[in-house]
Amino acid sequence: MPSKNTVCLWFDGDALEAATFYAKTFPDSAVGKIFRAPGDYPSGKQGDVLTVEFTVAGIPCIGLNGGPAFTHSEAFSFQIATDDQAETDRLWNAIVQNGGQESACGWCKDRWGLSWQITPRAMSAALADPDQAAARRAFEAMMTMGKIDIAAIEAARRG
Repeated sequence: MPSKNTVCLWFDGDALEAATFYAKTFPDSAVGKIFRAPGDYPSGKQGDVLTVEFTVAGIPCIGLNGGPAFTHSEAFSFQIATDDQAETDRLWNAIVQNGGQESACGWCKDRWGLSWQITPRAMSAALADPDQAAARRAFEAMMTMGKIDIAAIEAARRG
């Protein structure tokens, strides 16, 4: 039975390609049902992929091939918590090297325009440190980074 709440993401004809990339890149992700248009519509033809059900890191999503009318913005992002530098590097590099682009503070954007926050748990812990000076040093270090460097965050936290 479908989830009661599903994230619907708008694509310009390449929802299946995006869903397939997410499924092979992120743990606990998969492509589900693919629905084809039963007739022609403004941005496609009968038989074209209309929607794709998929999950990204356990989050149920639907990719809607709605055409070029709308694009993604940083107002929505997936935040993926990583356990170590190897996982951080793998996910960041998969997104950026597949036509995406780097941004600041652990953010990057995939080739379809969706934003991702690749967030090491160590960074979240450093920013929540009850020692305000340690948290501030970690925050200041993070503000200089694109992809998060856990060793540099931990060194800044220690002072």
